[in-house]
Amino acid sequence: MSNEIYLELKDDEWPFTYTDNDRHIVRAIVVDSDNMFYFVRVERNDEFGKATLIETSGGGVEEGEDFFSSLKRELKEELGAKVDILGKIGVVSDYYNLIHRHNINNYYLCKVRSFGKRHLTHAEEESFHLSTLKLSYKEAIEEYQRRSNTKLGRLIANRELPILHKAKEMLAQSIRL
Repeated sequence: MSNEIYLELKDDEWPFTYTDNDRHIVRAIVVDSDNMFYFVRVERNDEFGKATLIETSGGGVEEGEDFFSSLKRELKEELGAKVDILGKIGVVSDYYNLIHRHNINNYYLCKVRSFGKRHLTHAEEESFHLSTLKLSYKEAIEEYQRRSNTKLGRLIANRELPILHKAKEMLAQSIRL
């Protein structure tokens, strides 16, 4: 898609010291046939602080994995969803200064084909208490705004709200075609 988003964001929440880790990540705006969106709720209490957050589903690309395979694996694990990948939304390059990491987030728009059993890791279940959120577009915007009351919540909202807006535009364009 020729009009993909590319954003480069800085971490203004924690002081920068150095970056020693580039992480390639795939993430998705997941939508169903009723135009409801699916996200993960994360409850954490770690070096980033105590927070309940909303985030797109996705994760790190593993060694030898292509982006599409990684994305489908992550969505199956976290949401229990089988999806069709409709297109690439764009890339967001951002930083987590606290853990010295640079993220290269590749975002895709995906349509749900079916839901099944989730396959969460021990950390996702026990440390992050991952659960699924099904929200309208408006509810999702409100949830990101509500959860941006922490440093990490602000970083995530800054990264994901522009992507959510672009996904909504892409969906509207596909309806007009």
